[in-house]
Amino acid sequence: MAGALGKVGWKVLGYGFAIPAGIVVRKGISAAWTAAMGSDPPKNPEAPGTQWKEAIAWAAASGVAITVARMVAADGAARVYKTLTGHLPPGLEGSGP
Repeated sequence: MAGALGKVGWKVLGYGFAIPAGIVVRKGISAAWTAAMGSDPPKNPEAPGTQWKEAIAWAAASGVAITVARMVAADGAARVYKTLTGHLPPGLEGSGP
């Protein structure tokens, strides 16, 4: 039972960190794009009117930003989980120092 509860707790904690981080990063990358490019980021990069250069730049910038935010959020959640329980979350045991 404790194992199942630990897995559920880890998922809840992970989402609790990931959702706000994703919102902040999406708003931040959008604001940075607008400041740098002078226009809003492409809403739909696949739309026929979107230039390839702009679509690729937006995909790269947002992809890197979201990936970094996801890693930071997962690390934060794992640290909190370890502080609360005394061990790493399920699936992360033995994967680091």
